Order: sequence, then structure tokens, then C-alpha cells
Amino acid sequence: MAAARLVAVVGPTAVGKTRIAIAIAKRFGGEIVSADSMQIYRGLDIGSAKPSAEERLEAVHHLLDFADPRRGFSAAEYQRLAREAVLDIAGRGRLPILAGGTGLYVSSVIYDLDFSAPPLGDDFREELAREAREGGAALLHDRLRLLDAEAAARIHPNNLKKIVRALEILHSQGGAGRLRPFSEAFRPWAGCEARIIGLDRERDELHGRIESRVDRLMEAGLADEVKRLAADGLSEENISMMGIGYKEILGALRGEYGMDRAVCLIKRNSRRYARRQLTWFRRYPGVRWFSLSGDGEAALEAILGHLSADAAR
Repeated sequence: MAAARLVAVVGPTAVGKTRIAIAIAKRFGGEIVSADSMQIYRGLDIGSAKPSAEERLEAVHHLLDFADPRRGFSAAEYQRLAREAVLDIAGRGRLPILAGGTGLYVSSVIYDLDFSAPPLGDDFREELAREAREGGAALLHDRLRLLDAEAAARIHPNNLKKIVRALEILHSQGGAGRLRPFSEAFRPWAGCEARIIGLDRERDELHGRIESRVDRLMEAGLADEVKRLAADGLSEENISMMGIGYKEILGALRGEYGMDRAVCLIKRNSRRYARRQLTWFRRYPGVRWFSLSGDGEAALEAILGHLSADAAR
């Protein structure tokens, strides 16, 4: 059976991935598979910036609103569901479009990440150290949060020593935490032939879009959404509430600081997250990067033209 053709749309938060993915879906007869670790949860609508009802009418979306926010959800579970969706879409003659900013989710689909591989050798710690040098301790903390939310909740994002130790334990014990060494992380999954579109903007413009998005989310009722979820018994003990936007509002609701401070923290943490996302995706081989700064319509046409030419080969 031939590998499924797949387009992956990646980039930092607020860069405009949803708009581009929808345009690709409309041009090439595609369906979108979300690669966002917060949009999977039911009830987390505003803070996760899920596609709007109108956007979902423009293109079919998969892996939104299906996970119970009260239970953990592993990258291994996501890999299984996303690959099933990719093969189903391709099997119906449609184009699967993987779109989102959760790096481990994207990697789990397009690369041959084996979550049940044997324990790694003695060089694993150096692999982790190299990763931290390139992307900072917070990048490893993001990886730990997706693999073991409870461990991540106990460890400060800047405590590199403890983060590395937790990842080592996961790898040595097996289960959902085991992944290939990062040096072997880019072997393609045989089930698909991926074309990766990377999106970026000028730094100041991206930061402005992040701050404007946070303001819009607050105006849309993010604080009320978090209050409702907290009233339903959810807290930072749940992985679903550890995402940016939710954890900061929870802190304000506990009286640790005011709501204005929470908004500032959301903006700051979102900017930092965007930087880590770019660090992650820039390691991918073969990405075709497009800047959406300036003439966005020209950039969109360049993306569509690139994919058309690629498909004609």
C-alpha cells in the first residue's frame, strides 16, 4: 500500500496556522487533523483558541473536543488516533492536513517515534543536555508535561536537573514515556509522505498578534470559562488545566495575584512558548518556511503554488 500524502502546517502560536490549513483544505480537497494538545479537550474552548464554528464549516476538522479534561492524555494515544485519522482521510481520496503547534504531537505522526522502544543507552543524558542548550529547560519541561503530567506539575520548568532525571526514569521504566533518542528522531513514518509547511512572522509582529489574541480571549470570556471548569472540579492537578491561559487564570482565582497580572503572565508565557515552538520545528529536515509578514495573500498563494508544484512531480 502506497504511503499517504500528507501536508503538515506548523509554526508558533498565533502565527495563523488555522487560516492557512483551511485554505489548503479548500484548494486541494483536504481535511484537517488537529495537532494541538489543548484543543483535544471538551469544554476548553476559549483558552485553547479552537477553530470557530464558521471555520469548521469551511473544512472538516478531526481530533477536536473529544478528550475528557478530567483524565490524562498521552502522546502515544494521540499518535494512534491521529494516524488512524490520516489513513482514513487518505483512504477516502482526501488530503490529510496535520495542523498545530504541539511539537511532540506533530513528530509522533510524521516521524517514526516508537513509544514502546527498548530503554536508551548511556548517551541519553547528553542528548537531553544538548536539547536543553538549544531550546532551554522549558522545552524539555514541555516534553515531560506531555509524557507525564503529574511529574511535570511537581517540577519547576527551570529545574533542568530534575526534568532530566524524570525523563530518564520514564525511558528506563518504559511505557508511554519511551521515545527514540533525539538524534534518531527524524526517521519518517512509513505510513505517510509528509510535506511540511513552516509559518513564521517578524518577531515584533508575532508578539503583537499574541498579545491581541490574549486580549480577544479575555473579551470572549476566558476567565468565566476557567471559573466554570474550576467549579466542575478541575484544577492544575489535571493536565488539561496546565495549558497557558488556564493555569494563570487559576492563580488569579486563588488570589495569588490580580486578573491584570494574570493577563500579563499569559502574554509573557505565550511569547516564550512561541520561541520554544520555533526552536522545535526548525530542527525538522526539509521544512519549507514561509513568512506571513507583509503581504499575507501573496504568502498564501506562494504556499498553494508550492504544494501544487510538489503534487505535480
